[in-house]
Amino acid sequence: APGLLFVYFVRFLGPVASGRAVEESWTWVAGLGIQLALRLDGLSLLFALVVTGIGAIVLVYGGGYLAGNERLPRFYAATLFFMAAMLGLVLADDALVLFLFWELTSVSSYLLIGFDHEKEDARKAALQALLVTGAGGLAMLVGFLLLGEIAGTLQLSALEAQASLIQAHALYLPALLLLLLGAFTKSAQYPFHFWLPGAMAAPSPVSAYLHSATMVKAGIYLLARLNPALGGSDAWHYLVILAGTTTLLVGAVLAYGQTDLKRLLAYTTVSALGTLTLLLGISTDLAARAAMVFL
Repeated sequence: APGLLFVYFVRFLGPVASGRAVEESWTWVAGLGIQLALRLDGLSLLFALVVTGIGAIVLVYGGGYLAGNERLPRFYAATLFFMAAMLGLVLADDALVLFLFWELTSVSSYLLIGFDHEKEDARKAALQALLVTGAGGLAMLVGFLLLGEIAGTLQLSALEAQASLIQAHALYLPALLLLLLGAFTKSAQYPFHFWLPGAMAAPSPVSAYLHSATMVKAGIYLLARLNPALGGSDAWHYLVILAGTTTLLVGAVLAYGQTDLKRLLAYTTVSALGTLTLLLGISTDLAARAAMVFL
């Protein structure tokens, strides 16, 4: 199924490359004006291809890695649950819909990190990751609500046109800080980097998919998505570049002394996430392209 989804998304490469976005929307909570809005543009298409393409490979790998394990069906179910949540996150065009899928990735990650639940370190690592990323998600929700108050809309694709209004508003800095808190906790930026090495208590297919390829990129996706509306200000430059540079260096230094292969992977992943954050903090077209190539 993920392989077929990958092929399905490949079909959109031509239209999206020509500048056309594919949009679908359904009324969800009419009283609050919330639409179940999905949008496929260049950024979301790139992430959708990563989620489905690497997801298909990881499911094959996981089937071999856990062959004979009686909990293999649970692995498949939880991984597909996570994949659906991650796809919803990158395709969402409504901030509240994005938040819903954001928290679903944390819940499914909790199930996958704690897969070997008879081990105490797996249970502790799963709970730690859930608390850190879940709390960051709640901060992000408040940031989105402030952003909606400023711009009068929660539609992500409509925010870029109001960038000057948003950045001149008194609520801009509080909204920015809360949204960055959500992005930084999810993408293991310093000082929230500690949960990622712990999450390597998960089976290797989970570590490969969630904690190297996809879930930890959700914060990077959020930074890239909000860059046109929130980026370019002094506050954005200083906060995002500082966080990215610090994470890049801390991850590299901590990776240097590792002898366990999975912890080495964890800390080099932290460093790579710092590099991506640094590039998005520069907030130029060329830096954004560089970040997507590096991703």
